[in-house]
Amino acid sequence: MPFQMDTISSSTLLLPLETKPMVFDTTFLQRQPSLPTEFIWPHLEAVNTQEDLKEPVIDLQGFLKGDEAATSQAAELVRAACLRHGFFQVTNHGVDQTLIRAAHRYMDAFFKLPLNHKLKARRKPGCVFGYSGAHAGRYSSNLPWKETFSFGYQESSAPLPVVVDYFKSVLGDDFEETGWVYERYCEEMKRLSLAIMELLAISLGVEREHYRKFFEDGSSIMRCNYYPPCREPGLTLGTGPHCDPTSLTILHQDEVGGLQVFANNKWQAVQPRSDAFVINIGDTFTALCNGRYKSCLHRAVVNMERERRSLAFFVCPKEDKVVRPPRDLVDREEPRKYPDFTWSDLLEFTQNHYRADVATLQTFIHWHLSSKPN
Repeated sequence: MPFQMDTISSSTLLLPLETKPMVFDTTFLQRQPSLPTEFIWPHLEAVNTQEDLKEPVIDLQGFLKGDEAATSQAAELVRAACLRHGFFQVTNHGVDQTLIRAAHRYMDAFFKLPLNHKLKARRKPGCVFGYSGAHAGRYSSNLPWKETFSFGYQESSAPLPVVVDYFKSVLGDDFEETGWVYERYCEEMKRLSLAIMELLAISLGVEREHYRKFFEDGSSIMRCNYYPPCREPGLTLGTGPHCDPTSLTILHQDEVGGLQVFANNKWQAVQPRSDAFVINIGDTFTALCNGRYKSCLHRAVVNMERERRSLAFFVCPKEDKVVRPPRDLVDREEPRKYPDFTWSDLLEFTQNHYRADVATLQTFIHWHLSSKPN
């Protein structure tokens, strides 16, 4: 089946990943008279946007209880949002608020460790999991003002769950309790993600269970984000403008806020709600729906006085699953926009060859096709 795609401008051609031995020590950096140039984002659009995004907040209660009228209404709201900017929020999602608060609180157990302890869990080159300070091990400019700790999640029959095992093996027995908190949190994110996949299928008019079945055996990524205060927040970003290469992101941000979405040709702020999860479409799902839904372009800004935390669960299929849209979304009037690829192909591309931005999917497709043997 042929596919069609837009031409990519030269500004989005592959760039080599840079490495520079720098350590993100905020205690030291915050004492400096000015922000180091590595953290300054040139031509940065105004970060202090005065406008909030009027995104839909979708009540999932009726849908989760099987109410068809409520399901139809929720699906229509999802469809409208995903056609515009690929972003919405959900409430009455069934995730215990006590668990959400614990997941935020337990972040400090790691991020407040001495720097040399955190560096023991440093992310290895080409690997998604582990600690990263400003991505300084991968890049030397446009560094984000943040720390992250990432780990994988998948359902397993092993005696010790995968998340608990990771925390114990990387951080030691003292972090077993922390591991259990995030294991339970990931279990809830998996449950919620499959429900949202069902709702997305309904909104697209395809078989209701199609995406749920596709992601049931997936291996997803959990990331804890910590954004320290920054003396010059107008010069840098906590996360640069990008679309997530994964399929779906389920985010919970604390009360400080800082998430911004590019919609209506401008950056608009997303005000935090403790009772809601932020949902945004990623590049892999854009390919899975043949480009019907937009991958959400977003960024995060930092605060001069307050630290910020967020929890991001990146929904991914099993690495060897072939990413292709269901036949219902491909016809003579709208042929394939993307060729087949696997999630492992795209993951390898973003970890070793390209820094995620607004053009990741299109650039990956060009790379993927050019790397195939003739």
